[in-house]
Amino acid sequence: MRTEVVSEPGAPDRPNEDFAGIGLPASGQGGCVIVLDGVTPPRGGTGCLHSVPWFTARLGGALTELTVSRGDLTLREVLERAIGRTADAHADTCDLSHPRTPQATVVLSRWSEDTVEFLVLSDSALLLRSPDGTVTPVLDDRLDRVPPASLASDAIADATVRNKEGGFFTAAADPSVAARAVTGTVPRAEVGALAALTDGATRWTEKFRAGDWTALLDVIRKEGARALVDRVRELEAADRRERVFLRRSKTHDDATVVYVEL
Repeated sequence: MRTEVVSEPGAPDRPNEDFAGIGLPASGQGGCVIVLDGVTPPRGGTGCLHSVPWFTARLGGALTELTVSRGDLTLREVLERAIGRTADAHADTCDLSHPRTPQATVVLSRWSEDTVEFLVLSDSALLLRSPDGTVTPVLDDRLDRVPPASLASDAIADATVRNKEGGFFTAAADPSVAARAVTGTVPRAEVGALAALTDGATRWTEKFRAGDWTALLDVIRKEGARALVDRVRELEAADRRERVFLRRSKTHDDATVVYVEL
């Protein structure tokens, strides 16, 4: 089994808000991948005493433990319990009802001898590569379908579409959001490799249009996960002034790639 993990902050003077993990059970059978992209809050407070990295570390740790140890739970149930456990850790000190309480996107995949399960919530991505080379992206595209006017400002987004019906959802403090995740199961024989990526890494395809999902996964497979992040950084630097592709987006974002060949 080949595994690679690369996670790089968008700026050296800022903490990385992503979380990445690979879990391999002591039994030696199966495993899991977890990737979280912490949502950077706007200035003005979140009602929470804790940072986004604190939240993603707590949620990521809970997801890793539950995914590996509780094979009897579905991935939605795993996410539900992990969110609840994390919320309980700071419910007594923080206002978890605040729309910007720490939150994250989620990619979660678990494989056994027979199946590969997956879960995606919000705009991180999971790519599944079949033995014949076909790449299937698993995406939660609700954020892409939100009217641009609803994202005109943080205040408008928080009031109208963030974790609201008709908008988009992230893992924050409400365990019931797990029911909103995109999930599925495919036979293990149909997956030769998989990659979980935050949107800081999928920029290569989604923002800069440098290649499709198959080309992106080929970069990782042939050159390594680091090569993909390096290519993204080069494209970001080249577009810094004109912002033809970046537009209102931050120049550099935290970028995480987890790659597994099963």
